[in-house]
Amino acid sequence: MNAILGLAITMVMVFGGYMLAGGKLGIILHSLPFEMMMIGGAATGAFLASNDFTTVKHTGGDVVAAFTGPKWKKTDYQDILLLMHELLHIMKQNPVDIEPHIEAPNDSAIFTKYPRILKDHEAIEMICDTIRSMIMNFDNVHQVEELLDKHLEGLLEEKLHGSHALQQTADALPALGIVAAVLGVIKTMASIDKPPEVLGGMIGGALVGTFLGVFLAYGMVGPFAARVKSIRTEEHLFYSMIGQVLVSSLYKNPVNICVEVARRQAPARVRPTFDEVEQAVRGLKQAA
Repeated sequence: MNAILGLAITMVMVFGGYMLAGGKLGIILHSLPFEMMMIGGAATGAFLASNDFTTVKHTGGDVVAAFTGPKWKKTDYQDILLLMHELLHIMKQNPVDIEPHIEAPNDSAIFTKYPRILKDHEAIEMICDTIRSMIMNFDNVHQVEELLDKHLEGLLEEKLHGSHALQQTADALPALGIVAAVLGVIKTMASIDKPPEVLGGMIGGALVGTFLGVFLAYGMVGPFAARVKSIRTEEHLFYSMIGQVLVSSLYKNPVNICVEVARRQAPARVRPTFDEVEQAVRGLKQAA
C-alpha cells in the first residue's frame, strides 16, 4: 500500500507542479514512447547482461514484495517460537527422539502444525541442519555456532541480490537518460535549418530523456531498491530468531529462556508479547 501511495504522490507532485507552473504535457507525451524505449530498453538490457537468471527471477519477486510487504506476519513469528519450543523440549528430554522430526519434517507431527513455516525451505533447512549438527558435535558449541552464523550471513547476502540489482539499475538510469538526450540533440543538429519553433520542440523532446533518466532513478527504481532491501532485511530477522533459539540452547539455557531471547529479536511491529507467547506455550502443554 505504501509503495502505491508513494508512487501516486510522486507522479502527482512532479507533473502537477510542472503543469501548475505553465508547462505543457504535449511535448513530454510526444517524446515519451521513444525516450522510454531507449532508456528503458537499455536499462533492461544492461540488467539482463549483468545478472544471471536466478537473480533476474528473484528481482521480479522482490518487485512484487515491494507492493505486498514482508512475507512473515505476527502469527508466523509466534509460530516459529512455538515450533522451536517444542523441538527443544523434545531434544532436552532425549536427543534421540528428535531425529525422526528433523529427518522427515514433512511427516513430523510437530512441523505439520505450522504449514507456512513448513513450506519455507530455508527455515526448515536451517532448523534441521543445525539440530543435526548439535547432535553430532554436542560438546563443540563454538563450531556449531560458527556454522550457523555463516549460514545466516550467506542467506542474507542471497536475499539482497535483488535489491543490489535494482540499485545498480537506478544508478545507471541517469547516464542512460543523457545518452537518449544526446541522441535527441544529434537529431536536432541535423535539422538546424528548421524554424526556431520546430527546433525548440526538438530540443525539448531531447531533454525529456534526461528528465526520464533522473526521474526513474530517484523517483521510482531507487526507492524500490531501498524498500526491497528493508523488506528482505526484516524478513531475515525471522531466520535470525531461529539462530538465536538454537545458540541459546547450545549454552544450556532453559527452553523458556531460549524462546524469550529469540522473541526480542522479532521486528517491533510484529513482535508477539511475552504474555501471548506464554499463553500459546501453555496451550501446547494442555493439548499434549
